Parts: sequence; C-alpha cells; structure tokens
Amino acid sequence: MKTILVVDDEEDVRSIACAYLKEAGYDTVEAANGEEAISAMENAPSDLVLTDLVMPEKEGAETVMELRKKWPNVGIVAMSGVVGAEFYLRAASVLGANGTLMKPFTREELVEMVESVLVS
Repeated sequence: MKTILVVDDEEDVRSIACAYLKEAGYDTVEAANGEEAISAMENAPSDLVLTDLVMPEKEGAETVMELRKKWPNVGIVAMSGVVGAEFYLRAASVLGANGTLMKPFTREELVEMVESVLVS
C-alpha cells in the first residue's frame, strides 16, 4: 500500500485530505509544516507528499525544493488556497512539484491527482 504524507498547517485540511486518501486505499502520515515533513520523510519516506505552500516554520516552496533534493524520486503535489494561489502553484511546479491542486478540492480531484503522480 502506498503512503501519502499530508503537510498543512490547518488541521481541518489535513484531516479531510487524509480521510479522502484513506477511503481511496492509501496509508497517510500527517505533518503541520515543512520541518515536520522533512523529519517524517527522514524517519520513514512516503511515496508521495501532498504539501500546502503557505505555512509557518518552513513554507511550501522551500519544502518542495528540499524534498526534491533529498528524495528525487518522491511524488510531490503542491496545494494552495490563498489569494494569488495560481502564482504559488506555478512556482511550485518550477521548483519540482509533479502536480498542483487549488484548495478547496473535491475527493475526486485529490485522488485523481495523487493517482496520476504515482503512476508517472
């Protein structure tokens, strides 16, 4: 079974994303910021990282760059729902994200994106 690391400073977003992913048959691990995400990956690497881009501690763009450097083959999906999210999502793609999601997203959008990144 594939494991997805869900990184977001909003607990509600993490909970919803994890519930959607578990329903789709994935194991999930949660992190509240980029620092926790890197630590989680060092302890037990996940198959894919779903990360918010605007967070305290270590923000998403920096997290994407570090993930890509340390785990070049991990799937990365960046997500954002802030004003100007399109800019952040384009930047995340340039920095190494395999896919992007605009928040709020549906269960179908999330699972479809995760599955497309995992098979590529």
